[in-house]
Amino acid sequence: MYLDSLICSRLDRAGLQDLVDGGVRCATVTCGFWEDATESMDSLVTWHRLIADNADLAGLGTSPAQIEAIAAQGRVAIILGFQNSAFLQGRLGYVEMFHRMGVRVAQLTYNIQNDIGGSCYDPEDAGLTRFGEEVVGEMNRVGMVVDLSHVGNRTSFEAIQASSRPVAVTHANCSDLVDHPRNKPAYILKELAARGGMVGLTTYHNITRGYNGSPDEWATMVARTAELIGAENIGIGTDDNQGGDAAYLAWMRKGRWSFRTQQGASVGPGLATATKTEWYRGPGDFHVFGPALRRVGFSEGETADILWGNWNRYYKEVM
Repeated sequence: MYLDSLICSRLDRAGLQDLVDGGVRCATVTCGFWEDATESMDSLVTWHRLIADNADLAGLGTSPAQIEAIAAQGRVAIILGFQNSAFLQGRLGYVEMFHRMGVRVAQLTYNIQNDIGGSCYDPEDAGLTRFGEEVVGEMNRVGMVVDLSHVGNRTSFEAIQASSRPVAVTHANCSDLVDHPRNKPAYILKELAARGGMVGLTTYHNITRGYNGSPDEWATMVARTAELIGAENIGIGTDDNQGGDAAYLAWMRKGRWSFRTQQGASVGPGLATATKTEWYRGPGDFHVFGPALRRVGFSEGETADILWGNWNRYYKEVM
């Protein structure tokens, strides 16, 4: 049984079937990047309808009990999330309103600075704003995961300290192992882990460079990360993009804020593009992770926790 802490796939029935067939019993989906409140609500309507129309395959996961019940039925629990806080439109009260609509994960910033804090791609990160502190506190209150995956380092560190609940990095790796601005330095991951947080290590090739040639290489990266922060704070967040076309990628990378080409995580400054991860192409390949983790020295229990248990425990504390 597997849990994927972040995908950005545009799912349909076939995509849900792929998750179920691959053994994925819980996945956090991306409902938006740059969309305002109205557009974000339109997206939520689409996701709610998809789940309702395919109730034999999926269910809405808004609590740990629901997630476990849906998984036990052999279906996939869908957690609704956003990779930016644009849906708030500067309104603190929208945190609770979107929580009532089923949203359980929100990334504070995406690929540029906003009114909450800095992005990992900003040349300077001014840190968590006063509004950002209030948003973190409100997310804590209602039970919404504070996601720092694309967030700048200073903003990330200050958000960890400001949060009364453990926070998460749903889809990134450690930059001490793979140098890329999208990855998180060890000092941030250690601070996150010390407070009970979680990191979903990803397979995305450009931020897994040097560790994506085989399942065992990737598992070696997991083991080295575990040496830094402990295996109990690690899960998997593939950052899958099944069904996304060129227009979707362009929207992800630059939204409406840029007329220039924006590379996103595809190429890091001064870094060569990595070869695509051929051994993992979608949820049907999730089965490769367990054996690889065991081959590099993780126990059966540790492997099961990385594949499911650690995130499940974390959701029980945060949601």
